Amino acid sequence: MSRLASLAASVALLAPVAGVVTASPAEATTLGQRAVTEASHHYGQAYRYGAAGPTRFDCSGLTTYIFQRLGRSLPHNAAAQYSARGVRHLSRASLQVGDLVFTIRSGGIRHVGIYAGAGQMWAATQTGDVVRKQSLAGRTLVFGRVS
Repeated sequence: MSRLASLAASVALLAPVAGVVTASPAEATTLGQRAVTEASHHYGQAYRYGAAGPTRFDCSGLTTYIFQRLGRSLPHNAAAQYSARGVRHLSRASLQVGDLVFTIRSGGIRHVGIYAGAGQMWAATQTGDVVRKQSLAGRTLVFGRVS
């Protein structure tokens, strides 16, 4: 794929959805970069339903653990994280590395990961899987930024 086609695909992937950003971009970027670095340290660790680290995780357990290590508190439930105090909803166009990415299925939030950039997120998805980068493509998504 040409560089221009790749850029066009990335822009299309980051098309806006409704939302507002209220966190400071500099602060969010710093925290976000730290979150992605921390997530990368858990690459290959096993998924386990209900687990929140330090060596096994479910999706919300991974985000809870990572942000707790960065001094932020998140509940251990994807839908509760989206509604949590200190999580600001934002548009896809405002998405930055380290933001939370929530997957919507069956009318509710069912999954959460950490935006890694380039249309991917760090996540632990299901039994038999491991913490790894996953594509955002083909998912119905909403986004949040931890402040």
